[in-house]
Parts: sequence; C-alpha cells; structure tokens
Amino acid sequence: MQLLGRLEIKSKDRIIEFLNQQETGRVCSVDKDGYPQIIPMNFVYTNDAIYMHSHPRGEKLENIKKNPKVGFEVDQSLEFLPSYFTSPTDASQADTLYISVVIKGNASIVSDRNEKTMALNALMQKYQPEGGYEPISPEMGVVDEVAIIRVKPTTMKGKYKIGQHLDQRTRLNLAKKILERNSATSKNTLKIMGIIQTENGLKISEEPNW
Repeated sequence: MQLLGRLEIKSKDRIIEFLNQQETGRVCSVDKDGYPQIIPMNFVYTNDAIYMHSHPRGEKLENIKKNPKVGFEVDQSLEFLPSYFTSPTDASQADTLYISVVIKGNASIVSDRNEKTMALNALMQKYQPEGGYEPISPEMGVVDEVAIIRVKPTTMKGKYKIGQHLDQRTRLNLAKKILERNSATSKNTLKIMGIIQTENGLKISEEPNW
C-alpha cells in the first residue's frame, strides 16, 4: 500500500497536462451483450470533461445511449527495464517506467451546437496547433456531420513510475543503466525522471513529486 501511494499522481493539474499531451485514449463502453467494447480515440480534455469526435452512427454510440457508464484510459510507456538491470538470471525482475490515467465517468452524445463547436475547435487546437485551417463555427455543416461524445469523470486517477519510489543513489544507478542501453527513448526518460547529464556525470535536477 505504501508503494502504491508513492506511485499515485496527486496533482489534478498534472493529470490534465498529461492527458492533453497524449494523442490516443481508449474509451470502454458496454455492448448489448454485456461485453466491454474498447475503442482507441482522439480526444481532448477541456471544461472538466473528455471530448471525442465520432461518426454519427456506430456501436459505441448505441452502447452509450443504453448505458452511459464508461471507462477511459490513457497511458505512456516510457522505458522498458531489462531484467539484467537487477539480476543476471531472473527474468521476473524486468519492469517498465510509465505514466497512466484511468477515468470512470458518464458519457453522453452532445446535441448543443455551441458545445459541439467548442469541442471540435479544441480538438483541432490540440492536434494541429500550427493552424492552417478555418476555425469551426456553429452554423457550419460539419457540426452536423460528426457526433461528439462527452465523458464527465466521476473518478480520475493517475499513476506514474519514474523512479520516485527509489532512493537517490539507486535512481541515479538506474538512470546510468538506461543511458548505457541507449534506447530510442532513453534521453527523454531521463528528462522525465528529473535527471540531467553534467561534466561530472548524472545529477538529479528535480525530485519527481506529482
């Protein structure tokens, strides 16, 4: 329990920041036969809700109309830690550094044109921040051509494992091994861990405390 507490993201602002840095979330609804249906979706978090755009007809929309209770999940795998980082023979020692957010909430299909317009513009601003498009207005036909799903969270929990549960010496040793392995993500992982390279080696620049 103590470890789980140290892995929890306690800052709502940090959770929201993480959500809007990610491109894909997964919404889970319950189908007519009682099975969970999980669909990857583009999304944006704004106005205290998750917004997604969809084709105006489809199974997930029917699911939501019958049962508005849904799950929504976003995760980022930062770095795989090979078992030999810890043990020369024990494969069970392999691990992963990650960030994840899990939401339980109530979904609805947005009918208000102004809210649909707000959501569509927020999605465009997130995925195409460089511009190059005409902002959507409520009278445009595109507003009628798509469905907008809104998920109002009832619970929103985040977890992160970036070495914050380790003492400083162990964390620096882990960072050194990550850097030596030289994966495609290693340098970014060290940055997220709050570790920098100096002339004298690796140094903790900030303590991860989300």
